Amino acid sequence: MGIRTYRPYTPGTRERSVSDFAEITRSEPEKSLTRSVHRPKGRNNRGVITCRHRGGGHKRLYRVIDFRRDKRNIPAKVASIEYDPNRNARISLLYYEDGEKRYILYPAGLAVGATVIAGEDSPFEVGNALPLGSMPLGTTVHNVELVPGKGGQIVRAAGASAQIVAKEGDFVTLRLPSTEVRMVRRECYATIGQVGNADSRNISLGKAGRKRWLGRRPEVRGSVMNPVDHPHGGGEGRAPIGRSGPVTPWGKPALGMKTRKKKKASSALIVRRRRRTSKRGRGGRES
Repeated sequence: MGIRTYRPYTPGTRERSVSDFAEITRSEPEKSLTRSVHRPKGRNNRGVITCRHRGGGHKRLYRVIDFRRDKRNIPAKVASIEYDPNRNARISLLYYEDGEKRYILYPAGLAVGATVIAGEDSPFEVGNALPLGSMPLGTTVHNVELVPGKGGQIVRAAGASAQIVAKEGDFVTLRLPSTEVRMVRRECYATIGQVGNADSRNISLGKAGRKRWLGRRPEVRGSVMNPVDHPHGGGEGRAPIGRSGPVTPWGKPALGMKTRKKKKASSALIVRRRRRTSKRGRGGRES
């Protein structure tokens, strides 16, 4: 994948960049693998906004992705590499020998016409799915299950990959993209290779309207709101937030406060926590 930039013939194209879509081989999705999905626009079952700044955006057709890879020991041919509007990764259409068609996440380096297979005795090739316990140390994987048979839940974003660093007993230790080191049961399946479209992180939207196309509405800093709307609001001019640290609109500490539940069962499986990154917003102390 490459990135295409524009000459600054308008303000919106000055910083704009897009994917060149060079790896895409088919423009229309497989009709039997598409679904119409209601977009909640940040609202719950009562119509109350529970996730702000969502809504609008271009209409999308959902592609059903096979995260389970549960067709075992049946070879499949890679028919095409396609764009998916619901994720930043690309997807691959597989034609199985028994006639079934399925989509999977496109691993980097997988070519059209290649053959992939899922099963305990599958060869160690990009795109094949195996139990973590059957893979050698150092293997790069993605689409990793956390519960055997449930399907891949982590390491699914564009360019993401995890590495097998240890095996002991019933567990395999993985180094995740977040730098967290975590144990996963050895029966859990994962796909060999890195998710494609790694340059996705380098794309610059260029203008606010393009963010709206993606279904994201504008965000407003708390310090420019009224006191009734945000704890940072009120005051004359550019007033400080008036607190010891930044808080959310509901008064909870923000920007650095750990929010993971203390007694979460899976905490026992985490060998090393992820490295903390700075999340300061505009002005240094905003939520």
